[in-house]
Order: sequence, then C-alpha cells, then structure tokens
Amino acid sequence: MIAFTPTNEQKMLIDAIHRYTENQLRKSAHDADEASEAPADVITKGWELGLLPGMIPDQYGGYSDGQAAITGALALEELAWGDVALAVNMWAPASFALAIMHSGTEEQKQTYLPAFCDVDRPLASAALIEPSVVFDPWRPKTSAVRQNGHIVLNGEKTYVPLANEAERIVVYATDSETGKVDGYIVEQGTVGLTIGERNKLMGFRAVPMYSLSLNDVSVPAEKRLGGDEGTDYRTILNRSRIALGALAVGVGRASLEYARDYARERVQFGAPIGTKQAIAFRLAEVAIEVDAARLMVWEAAWKADKGEPITQDTTILKQYIDKMAMFATDSGVQVLGGHGYIREHPVERWLRNARGFAALDGLALV
Repeated sequence: MIAFTPTNEQKMLIDAIHRYTENQLRKSAHDADEASEAPADVITKGWELGLLPGMIPDQYGGYSDGQAAITGALALEELAWGDVALAVNMWAPASFALAIMHSGTEEQKQTYLPAFCDVDRPLASAALIEPSVVFDPWRPKTSAVRQNGHIVLNGEKTYVPLANEAERIVVYATDSETGKVDGYIVEQGTVGLTIGERNKLMGFRAVPMYSLSLNDVSVPAEKRLGGDEGTDYRTILNRSRIALGALAVGVGRASLEYARDYARERVQFGAPIGTKQAIAFRLAEVAIEVDAARLMVWEAAWKADKGEPITQDTTILKQYIDKMAMFATDSGVQVLGGHGYIREHPVERWLRNARGFAALDGLALV
C-alpha cells in the first residue's frame, strides 16, 4: 500500500516553508512581478531554510533521509503556493546541484556538492530548453563532439535561470556519435559561451532567464556529468518533471483557495456568489484537478525514492499538470470576474505563470 504520511522532519520543514512563503513570498510577489526583479533578502531567507542540504547525503555535507524526491515535492508545492517565480529563482542552483547528485561521478560530487550545503547560495544553473517551435527534451539539437580529450559543444539554449551571474552551468547536449544526451559542466567565461539578452516573458517575471549560445565551446572530457559512463539523463528529466508538477500544484492550489475565499465573501443579489451553482461546481472541478495532480506527483516521487521506473508516470504527469495549472488559474480569474483581470489581485499573475509550464521542461529538479 502507498502511504504519504510525512515524517516529523518533513512536517517541521513544511511548516517552516509555509511561514516563509506566507510572510515573505506572498508579500513580495506582486512588486517582484511588477519590477521583474526578486528581493535579494527574500531569496536569501528562503535559501537559509536549508531545503537543499536536506536532499544531499551527509558525506557531501547534507543530511538527506533518503526521501529526497518526496521532500522536494512537498517543499516546492509550498514554495509555489507563495509565488512560483520567486520559488524558481531561489531554487535555480538546485538544478545544477541535484544533477550532480543524481548523475555525477564521485569526484564531481566531492568537488561541487559541499558548496550547496553552505549558508550562502552558490550561483549555478542548468540549460536544457532550446529556442525551437517544437522542442523535444529527449533529443536536444545542441551537439557534443569528442575531440582530443575534450568535448566541443555547439547550439542554442533559452530560459536559463540566473545565466548572467551563474558561475557554472550544466548544459545538456546530444552526443554526435551515440545520440545519447549528456550534461556538461561549463564554467562562466569559457571561450565560445555567450550569454544573450534576458528573455522577456509573459510570466515568471521575478526570475531572470536568459538565452545562451555555444560556439565551439570546448570543455575537458572529465566535465561530462557521469564521466566515462555518461549522464543518467532519464533520471534527471523524470525528476525535473516531478519538480514541475509540484510547482504547478502549488500554483493551482493558491488560485483555488483565493477564488474559494473570494466566492464566500463576494455578495451579489443578496447572497455570496459561491452559493451559485455554476461557481460552486467550477471550484469543485478545480479542487478535483489539483488533488489528482498532487497524488500523481507524490506517487512519482515515492517511486523515484524507491528506485522504481517512473518515465511513464512522469510523462503522463507532465501532460496532466500543464493542463491542470491552466484550468485552475483561469478558473480563478473567471470566479473573480472583472476583478480577476485587475493586477492588484494575484489570480492574473498566477494565470500568466501557469501558462509557462508547457514550455519550461527541465526548469527545476528534485
């Protein structure tokens, strides 16, 4: 039987994260979206909660209890309930660290992971998405060619969080000989690596994302994630989709709760609008979708922690959460009526953010 009762440590962590999201993220989200900039002190306080060290084994400086995927899913839902853009901003370095943890060599883990267990947030990121009308994460067009003990990378990436200030980035590319997708650790300032302009996005405005180009970028062969054995890319992409699912559930839950409370308080024609069948049924449908998506996320995370195959689960999950997030947030706007289109209410921001899930494969990781 599957059981999802949180451990005492998980309960304490989620309670701490909820206090942070309620008092910090929620209160900062509107201004951060308007300014397209995250308050540095808010991001720092989020990092100081110590979520990432709780997902890293103790031999590398962390204190993982072996339930990293479930713990991460619980935490990311709570963070996204506060604000998904600020959550992704704070969590962006984890996309580098957890890729190392899941697929790095022992030397790579010893070299990079301890820094992510420190109180100061290392600046790192990951680059998967490419500027293509139809981007297939299983077949990136960025190429990797072996050449005299080095790997030469060529291609274009987009939606790379914190790329302008990241000290190093894991870049995913397709091996020209084997067709296998691997990650490569590229240091900022490497010849041929160019950070482009910041992406001007409809949503996720509080997390700076950039395009980057790789023109004959040469990295030592030992910088390939996983070394000679290569990258366990399937695990990385699957866990990324668990993370995206958790973030989408957080956004959907936030919109549902806000619309539900508004429907209880907004009185028209002598009665709260929540008593009207059309609105009550719409809220019920959203609740069903959010709960269904959450259970899909938890089951995939539970299987991931047990080492079971989850590619089918996460593929279905990704399709489901993309639609759920849009339905939940659009319903929030609909319930608020004309008020839903006013920027002072958060539902329009949640709708803009939710629209991004379909395009942002690989943005986060657990």
